[in-house]
Amino acid sequence: MMRIGVDFGGTKIEAAAIDDAGGFAARIRRPNPGHYDGALETVKALVAEVEAEVGATRSIGIAIPGSPSPLTGLIRNANSQYLNCRPFQADLQQYLGRPVRLANDANCLALSEAVDGAGEGHSSVYAVILGTGCGAGLVIDGKLVEGRHGVAAEMGHNPLPWPTLDEVPGPACWCGQSNCLETWISGSGFARAHHAATNRNWTCEQIIEAVRTGDEAAKAELDLLRDRVARALAAVVNLVDPEIIVLGGGLSNVAELYDGLNEAIAARVFSDIWNAAVVPARWGDSSGVRGAARLWE
Repeated sequence: MMRIGVDFGGTKIEAAAIDDAGGFAARIRRPNPGHYDGALETVKALVAEVEAEVGATRSIGIAIPGSPSPLTGLIRNANSQYLNCRPFQADLQQYLGRPVRLANDANCLALSEAVDGAGEGHSSVYAVILGTGCGAGLVIDGKLVEGRHGVAAEMGHNPLPWPTLDEVPGPACWCGQSNCLETWISGSGFARAHHAATNRNWTCEQIIEAVRTGDEAAKAELDLLRDRVARALAAVVNLVDPEIIVLGGGLSNVAELYDGLNEAIAARVFSDIWNAAVVPARWGDSSGVRGAARLWE
């Protein structure tokens, strides 16, 4: 059956139709207008274009930053903060005239990669977005684990584990806490830490390019990033012990991040052996929209 998903990102919104074989039957992206009413209109227009292209109308799954509150139905915890405290699901259903299912974008990443991505064939898949923000999701035996309150597996707003003296109290986070993992191991956190160390206002891409041309300060910051990611994932292993960890988001595409990462994780795991794989997402930035399309399965 044809499935339609929408990935609601901070800078772009993507809609796609996925066929029975898991291929794209249609795929369209538009810039995210960055405000609530415009975002609703953009989603409606994208869905209409995709359905016109494939000649079918379907229920819609949407990957979003944050998640709907089980108490109020309003969006909470979204770093696209204009979504917070808004009835996004109800408004989308009104705009689209049909049922809509919402899930956190990291949960959609996990679902996509567990079904036919890098985690295919594994009974437990933990997926992490290392992008503008940091989020995570967990799939066990093919089922998304969301928990009683819809925040299962989240790590981005837990504190950086095993902090060094110069990492505490840590930077303030938009969520109101400090030293959150999102302020350290996201793309924005990586750039912030590099700026704090060097006073260079560089993008992640510029930092990585400098690493590859032998810049010692940039290399030192990447080494710190790898160590922080390893600490974060070791804490996850000590709680969940997944068979495979899949990384998505822009930083997941940095090949140098994986150099020595497994060894750094194993050094913190409470076990005499740890040999699970940490791999980049098979579907890259397509995982969100693919997982959203699978919310109706």
